[in-house]
Amino acid sequence: MKDCNVATQTRRARTFWQKFPEKEALNQYWYSVDTVATLAKEAIVETPESGRIAFLSTPSVYFAVQSQQNDDSNQRECFLFDFDSKFASEGEHFVPFDFNKPKEIPTKLVNSFDFVIVDPPFITREVWELYAKAVKLLLRSKDSKILLTTIEENATMIYELLGCRSQTFKPSIPHLVYQYALFTNYGSPALDSVNPEIDYD
Repeated sequence: MKDCNVATQTRRARTFWQKFPEKEALNQYWYSVDTVATLAKEAIVETPESGRIAFLSTPSVYFAVQSQQNDDSNQRECFLFDFDSKFASEGEHFVPFDFNKPKEIPTKLVNSFDFVIVDPPFITREVWELYAKAVKLLLRSKDSKILLTTIEENATMIYELLGCRSQTFKPSIPHLVYQYALFTNYGSPALDSVNPEIDYD
């Protein structure tokens, strides 16, 4: 049964890649199939039943979590915040999001999320400061969890802005020319291990 579930998740992730090709103009570079599966599982495990997850510029993980929850009676409520209107097919679970305008997040969604996952299209401090404002608006409480990806060189800045630390697991992003690191504001046994897709040397 486990192998069947893994195969199903892999097929769904590949379907996402086929349905939504990367747009270089928007700096869209999707995670690998296996990385998407890891991050989706992490989001589900670390979010309480019937809790809320916000996906900021992370559509591949959003769709993976949605597909994994098909048979779950205690589903986590998921919202995709993204600039690309092609995801509007998600209806009320798609939130048009311009990172330059974090204060335009709908009031009804402010302070209502238990888990926020973030992957901005740019790595500069200016962009991260804006995303940090959005994240802080979305978090339900001080116990809400954050998972994000950016370059390792941003570690000091990321801790300053969001209190997140680098984890052992590194995401695979096949079409990105440099290696990203993964950061969280909580301890995660699942992320305290290497990603076999990545050369750590």
